[in-house]
Amino acid sequence: MHTLTRRRFIHSLGLAAAASALAATEPFRLRYILSSAMYGEMPLEIILPEVAKTGSAAIDIWCKVHGNQREQITEMGDDAFAALLAKHAVKLAVSTRYPLGPMKLQEEMAWVKKLGGNIVLCGSGGPKDLEGAEAKAAIAKFLEAMRPHVARAEELGVTIAIENHSSSMLSHPDSLRAFAELNQSRSLGVAFAPHHLHRWSGEMPALIRDLGAANLPFIYFQEHPEGLSKDSPKELEMKQMPGAGGGLDYRLIVKALRDIRFTGYASIFMHPTPRGIPILPTAPEVTAAINKSREYIERCLKETA
Repeated sequence: MHTLTRRRFIHSLGLAAAASALAATEPFRLRYILSSAMYGEMPLEIILPEVAKTGSAAIDIWCKVHGNQREQITEMGDDAFAALLAKHAVKLAVSTRYPLGPMKLQEEMAWVKKLGGNIVLCGSGGPKDLEGAEAKAAIAKFLEAMRPHVARAEELGVTIAIENHSSSMLSHPDSLRAFAELNQSRSLGVAFAPHHLHRWSGEMPALIRDLGAANLPFIYFQEHPEGLSKDSPKELEMKQMPGAGGGLDYRLIVKALRDIRFTGYASIFMHPTPRGIPILPTAPEVTAAINKSREYIERCLKETA
């Protein structure tokens, strides 16, 4: 019996090693997700058919002020929304709820889980723009305060993704490195936003590697073109989209993602002005713009393979 058990054990080790080797040689692919906010306040009945057209694996539902699809769902009811998802063969994966903040997500996490999703996304709040030891101390305090919320996320099998938003606690590269060092849960991670790291564009690949796949459930493909401001013309505003001339070399970004074997969701994204309108007037135009950027990202993947 001892010999048989030992043989099985050795055999299982061999199978595990083979599986690991196979995973390492499989082509690296990105899992795209479609943000409902890209379509402003268009009805879900119009947006959901666009998910497959953009090569996306799932939908990210936004609330006001960037969209109102979460409010649409509240009005129609969860059953009606589930029926819409089924009708269009769409998976709900993410609920983006910035107004709730990181400490008021308990009900939203349960809602996301109920409908088959696995990520709730928001910002960190203040204190703002800390660096060095101050950033590390603030992140340590934040992680301690998040413990009951993370415990609930772990229980549900949901991940809380915190965006590195400008003028927030999780914003400076030092705060991201501190998060990578101190976070102990796979149910809490970073929604990595290059748009808010434009002052440190050269550090982005290293930050992705520092965080690693365990801390990166989500990434935005969005950038901050030179001269972008609140009242920018549409031509400049659209340069937030990857490959549209904003200046960020996504070959460096996707290579870093490949190196860490990133398995999270990637959202091709931008902000229109004012918030709450679609990035372009019609759903087909929005979808075409997303696909143009996706083609650019896929070229970057091929060039760095």
